[in-house]
Amino acid sequence: MTAREATVPLASFIKPFHAHYFSRTVGTPFRKRKYAFAGLPSLMPLVRAFLDTSAAERSTDYRYLFTLLGSELANNAIAHSLSSEHGQTYSLTVDRGAMGMTLTCQDQGTRHPMAPGPLTAATPQEIASGSAKGKGLALIDTLADRWGDNGNPKFRQVWFHLSYDLTDNPWTRIEGEQ
Repeated sequence: MTAREATVPLASFIKPFHAHYFSRTVGTPFRKRKYAFAGLPSLMPLVRAFLDTSAAERSTDYRYLFTLLGSELANNAIAHSLSSEHGQTYSLTVDRGAMGMTLTCQDQGTRHPMAPGPLTAATPQEIASGSAKGKGLALIDTLADRWGDNGNPKFRQVWFHLSYDLTDNPWTRIEGEQ
């Protein structure tokens, strides 16, 4: 049997009463925001709109960095978990605090057998040698204030915290480097 494809507007994936999660504008203040996404790579623009809107009242750099790191977690859920199987989802939860925002990505569990335990980010040496696994987590490890996961490969939750003050963040030093 051949797979059939149809083109539908991204807005058709937005649940009723949640359009303000994707408007990319400052809206009603919130403490926590959660949304479940179908595990389809073609929905990444919707994921980025959700992340960007969640940080809408912050600086341009903060919005970009939060969206970049959050997109990496979403891409990992699609690439490495059962969330990309037909009919499956992953969820993103944004917790907004006084000092920064925490994003948690919860997926449907790993596709391949894996022992319980925390995920690890690739080291700079592994990346340089081309033997790296976890390059996206290395980006999160470098640019987020903290990150971690629940260590459960059957019901993985990976999170990062990004402080509003980016003064000491390596991101602020990238532009001036040659």
